[in-house]
Amino acid sequence: MQPIARVSTCYPEKFGVPRQSGLVPGARARLVFEPQFRNPESVRGLDGFSHLWLLWIFSENLREGWSPTVRPPRLGGNVRMGVFATRAPYRPNPIGLSAVRLDRVEMHPRDGPVLHLSGVDLVDGTPILDIKPYVPQADCIPEASGGFTSSPFQRLKVEIPLELAASVPPEELAVLKDTLSLDPRPQYQDDPERVYGLSFSGWEVKFRVEGTRLHVLALS
Repeated sequence: MQPIARVSTCYPEKFGVPRQSGLVPGARARLVFEPQFRNPESVRGLDGFSHLWLLWIFSENLREGWSPTVRPPRLGGNVRMGVFATRAPYRPNPIGLSAVRLDRVEMHPRDGPVLHLSGVDLVDGTPILDIKPYVPQADCIPEASGGFTSSPFQRLKVEIPLELAASVPPEELAVLKDTLSLDPRPQYQDDPERVYGLSFSGWEVKFRVEGTRLHVLALS
């Protein structure tokens, strides 16, 4: 297999990327096909769909190999589950799957067909293996069981001082708050004095978490 496209997103590093697609609806991406796949005919009819499946490569994995068990963040990072019962990146084949919104299809004079997406959970530059339309009649299963993921995602209250928030465009600020509210820290870390750093859309964000509140300390 070979990548057919790559995405540009506001997440330059793994730390801070939403752990599932759709959790940050405003997180946008621009998908550009590799030169040999920039045929406008390949996306004919795609603009009739509101959502897409992306199959992609966990390209930022630094650890080689895989493990039969992993520690899902949803369980606090201290309980092991079978790798095939999770969406962990360290798999025999490092393939990811995301359901994203298709905002529009652009015919770019240089890049060919470009897909504008939202609700992504992808690092900037992620290689895309395939794109398939999301078909509600077949893909939506209302009675499906979510296993250990059934409980709703807990969100933090994000507090950004007004003087810092004023330096960020409103649309980007909303996405940043949504991203931080999901608590990007490793789930086994809970030190209220520790300062964390997150890269987001060209900004370096420093923050601390106390209980259910996340305090942004600096934006540069």
